[in-house]
Amino acid sequence: MISTARKRLPSDNAAILGLSDVRVHFPVGSDWLGRPKGMAHALNGIDLDVRAGETLGVVGESGCGKSTLAQLLMGLIKPTSGTLDWIYNDARERSSNVQIVFQDPQSSLDPRLPIWKIITEPLFVQRAVPRREMRDIAAKVAAQVGIRTEYMDRFAHQFSGGQRQRIAIARALSSNPDIIVLDEPTSALDISVQAQILNLLSELQRSRDLTYILISHNVSVVRHMADRVAVMYLGQIVELGSAAEVLDHPTHPYTQLLLDAVPRLGAPIDNAQVAAPTELPGNRNLPTGCFFRDRCPRATAGCDKPQALVATKGEARDRLVRCHLESVML
Repeated sequence: MISTARKRLPSDNAAILGLSDVRVHFPVGSDWLGRPKGMAHALNGIDLDVRAGETLGVVGESGCGKSTLAQLLMGLIKPTSGTLDWIYNDARERSSNVQIVFQDPQSSLDPRLPIWKIITEPLFVQRAVPRREMRDIAAKVAAQVGIRTEYMDRFAHQFSGGQRQRIAIARALSSNPDIIVLDEPTSALDISVQAQILNLLSELQRSRDLTYILISHNVSVVRHMADRVAVMYLGQIVELGSAAEVLDHPTHPYTQLLLDAVPRLGAPIDNAQVAAPTELPGNRNLPTGCFFRDRCPRATAGCDKPQALVATKGEARDRLVRCHLESVML
């Protein structure tokens, strides 16, 4: 039987992962000698800590680097520069203790495998338990997420979208991880099913002492789940703090515009509530100074200098912002 007790994590609120000035660049195109013609700057100096037992929400518009951050945390890509300081001793230990739930269960589950094999994929890859025990483990984990044990020989296409996402969650749980990256885990689901999945995730977090890194466009989902929120813009974190502080009292101009643009029933969106132009600038040639300067309604002369992520002027603890108008150096 799989133990659900925390095995490796330190006491609550202690940092289990630290990112320091992490950058990820991808080559774009190549010349006749095979040399890259340019670089796409996906992450541009990420400073972040993840704490035991929390849900850290990561929000931002499409193209800001959220999915690249998720891939980095999973070890699918390596940083171009900067450091990731894990509590785990090696990559093998990290691979068993950090799992992911993807956005679309339809495409993330192997259609050729029965679900008991899908659920135990991490154990098979890690050779963590004898193969003869995997079916029993799959049935026990499936039961915990609301999938009946007699369905173990069915295939993914025989389930609804919500059930497939439960199977994906079971797969993430099968190696008894400490940390789960949730990459838009409800965006492909109906609204009523979203609530069921979010409640399931909350219950699993309490019972298993899990740490979540929740990546989402949906501010309502982040508000419901997150303890802290990191707001990303063009590969940087521009605001970081408790969910209540960031979502109810945003400080950075980008966070303010991002939240103002969330549709509200019966309230039209006026032009003053939308960052213009409507899309991120390209990340092949990064802006100088503040990355948000050309879209910011409050831009001043001081915005032409690079901005650091520092403490705000307010009394909120652990509130960081990347804006010289709202910050004071520590």
